[in-house]
Amino acid sequence: MAIHKIKIFSCRGSRYLAEKIASNFGISLGNSQVLEFSDGEFQPAYDESIRGCTVFIVQSTFPPADNLMELLLMIDAAHRASAHRVIAVMPYFGWARQDRKDRPRVSIGAKLVANLLRAAGVDRIMTMDLHADQIQGFFDIPVDHLYASGIFVPYIKNLNIENLSIAAPDMGGAKRANAYSQHLNAPMIICHKQREKANVVGKITAIGDVKDRNIIIMDDMIDTAGTITKAADMFKELGAASVRAAVTHPVLSGPAYDRINKSALSEVIVTDTIPLKKTEDTSKFTVLSVADIFADVIERVHDYKEISSKFIF
Repeated sequence: MAIHKIKIFSCRGSRYLAEKIASNFGISLGNSQVLEFSDGEFQPAYDESIRGCTVFIVQSTFPPADNLMELLLMIDAAHRASAHRVIAVMPYFGWARQDRKDRPRVSIGAKLVANLLRAAGVDRIMTMDLHADQIQGFFDIPVDHLYASGIFVPYIKNLNIENLSIAAPDMGGAKRANAYSQHLNAPMIICHKQREKANVVGKITAIGDVKDRNIIIMDDMIDTAGTITKAADMFKELGAASVRAAVTHPVLSGPAYDRINKSALSEVIVTDTIPLKKTEDTSKFTVLSVADIFADVIERVHDYKEISSKFIF
């Protein structure tokens, strides 16, 4: 089986991460540029030949929508430049919360994004901790769904926390929290919340023993931080010794940073799938890099090797 030369490129939104991935892989990041027009339109271009190459394009599709559009244009440009295969490395898959029609007359954004990526010509997707596992089924191409547990579990074990409990911030996160609790041999707590509307949490209660426990809340993403900070404050009021959070994607919109800094959370462990804002106080944050995981899986995919051994759960 022929092995084609590999090249790793980045869109502008994830260049900080792509550079680390390429370095861990042992090559330099490919050269590309973006021509910007005065009205906001832009045109990406490759500054080197990619003919016959396997091209990996790194881009998390967090807001604004330009990040997704730039990825689509980079995929299209790669195919028009005669790349052998084009693989989108999307550490954070945006629009994933729109995975079903949960009320009348709404879009299923995750499916639309899948269709757009396929129409652009992508041959494979790599992503991490999808908001909903079933999004993999929206694609008719291979999807490598990686998990941040590969870096979270070792970090948590190294903390040597006594009386550890793992918490799910809502019923939807129970499966993830249960996997961590079993792997860390720690009891689980589930939060039951009632939303007033999107991004606004009303009442929240806890199911499980909280008093004198050192709790880590596990989730796939923090957006406005309303749920996770209310849960942390509730745990403290119920007698928890300490409360941390371990969350893969730090979207952190609106008042999120301020809420976290004012909350009972002593530490928020996140990955670098999305960069933290340099203008905000990030003293409570610990950032773990996913670059090594993606570099390893890129090598395995390129060499047609199995990747199942890279999954903890």
